[in-house]
Amino acid sequence: MDQQNTTPRLINWSGYIALTLLLVLPLSVLTVRSGAWQQGLMLYALACLGSTLLMILLITLLLLPRFSRWRKGIFQRALVALPGTALLLGLTSGGELPQIHDITTDTVDPPLFTAAPQQRGSSANSLEINEDVIALQLGAYPEMQSLLTPLPLEEAFNRALQIAAEMGWEVYRQDLNAGAIEAVDTTAIMSFKDDIIIRVRSNAQGTLVDLRSVSRVGEGDLGANAKRIHAFLEAFQRGG
Repeated sequence: MDQQNTTPRLINWSGYIALTLLLVLPLSVLTVRSGAWQQGLMLYALACLGSTLLMILLITLLLLPRFSRWRKGIFQRALVALPGTALLLGLTSGGELPQIHDITTDTVDPPLFTAAPQQRGSSANSLEINEDVIALQLGAYPEMQSLLTPLPLEEAFNRALQIAAEMGWEVYRQDLNAGAIEAVDTTAIMSFKDDIIIRVRSNAQGTLVDLRSVSRVGEGDLGANAKRIHAFLEAFQRGG
């Protein structure tokens, strides 16, 4: 056997490790979806971090002249490590966001959930208003505010219900007299559930629409609740 053409063990093992880490990604998702979300997220993070470190190693090997004859094989192994690396970059892109999971358009008088506690269970995050969280939100999302619409209250309420359905939210409370809608949004991959309350009430200028979105688990949300509220308000303004 030509020792000079034999693929170095370092390259071979990098391929085995890359494949293992790639397989851990769907396993971690299944673990989260089964209910063991902390263990699943740990697996997910380790697979992404391991893929990134492996990618750095493979890029280094690509640049070294002594490994030039095996660049095709190194590149193929790097492709296997690419998904985990890309996912880690996506996770760290929200590094400047505060570790909060409760976002509202009204930081002075946030909407209060009524039906959500029964839906969330005893192990979920608290729905109590936390002034420290409010302060962090004001720093991270200063643009977040109530929506004032000229629509009559009942029409605004029905419009809010329509948008919630269009966004795929499962509404479990709708009370026109109270001007309140409560719903849950389930994320596509990990199946995390976040509860939303929409509050509609009239004032001298028209009808005020406020939202609050709270994750059931996890310390931070990587901006998911704020994005959800922004998407709702934009859809409301387009249609209302």
